[in-house]
Amino acid sequence: MAEASAELYALLHHQFKGELLRPGDGAYEDARAVWNGLVSRSPRLIARCADVGDVQTAVRAASGAGILTAIRCGGHSLAGFSTCDGLVIDLSKMRGVRVDPEKRRAWINGGCLLGSVDTATQKAGLIFPSGVVSHTGASGLILGGGTGWLTRRFGLSCDNVEAFTLVTADGSPVHCDDKENPDLFWALRGGGGNFGVVTEFQVRLHPLTSVVLGQGLCAEPDIRRLLECWRDFMPEAPIDLKWNVDLRLAPPTENVPVALRGQPVASTSLVWTGDPEAARPYLDRAFSLCHPGSVSSKIMPFLDLQTMADFDFPHGRRYYTKSGYFAALETGTIDRLLKAVSEIPSSETQIEFAFLGGAAAQVGATETAFGDRSAPFIMNLLASWTDASADMRNISWVRALFNQLRPAMKPGVYVNFMSGDEQDRVPEAYHERWERMVAVKSHYDPGNFFRLNQNVQPLKVRDKSHPS
Repeated sequence: MAEASAELYALLHHQFKGELLRPGDGAYEDARAVWNGLVSRSPRLIARCADVGDVQTAVRAASGAGILTAIRCGGHSLAGFSTCDGLVIDLSKMRGVRVDPEKRRAWINGGCLLGSVDTATQKAGLIFPSGVVSHTGASGLILGGGTGWLTRRFGLSCDNVEAFTLVTADGSPVHCDDKENPDLFWALRGGGGNFGVVTEFQVRLHPLTSVVLGQGLCAEPDIRRLLECWRDFMPEAPIDLKWNVDLRLAPPTENVPVALRGQPVASTSLVWTGDPEAARPYLDRAFSLCHPGSVSSKIMPFLDLQTMADFDFPHGRRYYTKSGYFAALETGTIDRLLKAVSEIPSSETQIEFAFLGGAAAQVGATETAFGDRSAPFIMNLLASWTDASADMRNISWVRALFNQLRPAMKPGVYVNFMSGDEQDRVPEAYHERWERMVAVKSHYDPGNFFRLNQNVQPLKVRDKSHPS
């Protein structure tokens, strides 16, 4: 690999407009780090692209050299796929956002962070529905589906994309929408980074500048009642309401009542996108089982909403997840959850629950590559810790709990919540869409050049690995 990397550098450095970083260069150490501290790689070369031409040049050269290649947008990649020990094609210099307020459209470059998008669109009083941490890369989030505070109101991120421009495995620029290359357009909405390097997204925007945010903590004796209340209420809830419930240990912070600190709690968060006065009955319902000293509600600017979780998910911590869908939350499932929250190994670890439905459920299961939308309860077991010596303890806790809960889950998984050791679950993520995904992959990336992702293997590669 070292020889191939040297040849690649020699080939690129005469025609590359951006930066080429190798081990020992001043900016290399910062450039190689990714968000998940559990993942550490030492790329032979990092190609920070200045424009689409650089992306094409890097893809063609890497493909010709046969060198393992990762694509980095924001570097958040929970599974660690945005880095490798070969070449990293880094889009962090490509963060332009162009907004047309009258048409409610935006054109987002492939290296944008969510914060870049939010800042640009809010200048026009508009939003693009995306994730909840501003330093997340927009490309990875959108290509995997994209859930967040506005999912019920406006749909998934991928549901709001109208066109993609990408560089495919042979270095060609390709445009796709619902009329031009429609199969590729279908696959990119939920199919991850399997098909190329997206250099621009054309997206639909929506008017919104503020929301109502309500938060509270439910003490351990009342968690069951809260989960049952939430489970029974959300299927009929208005689409303006996003209500998430996280099971965790209460942090020892000033805004947490002393009696709850360090204790198992259900952290409940509600976002209301409609008339603020109309939010009150839903806040009252959610807070009825919360500790009175933990409850708060306020009208919040959208930009503040989008950055409030940044501190909870910093770069460099160690993260490991397993995720799944439930068609319903049965008593046995709740029993296991209540036992698990008392055994959480890290104060930063959370069992996250969200309810989809709303606008996300109005898109048919076959209209995009994103998974089946008929099981609305989405769970993410998100372990977070700092000390490498605690790796096995935290990872084992997630795996054990997932295995206990899985029999009650509906087949399926949200690819953006998958860790790097779950390749066997990729077909499960796409269900009946799997063969169509393989066909699109086989057409646009027959050699599986783009394989550092939740990988869909093309037919030729798959046939070689499973000879008859």
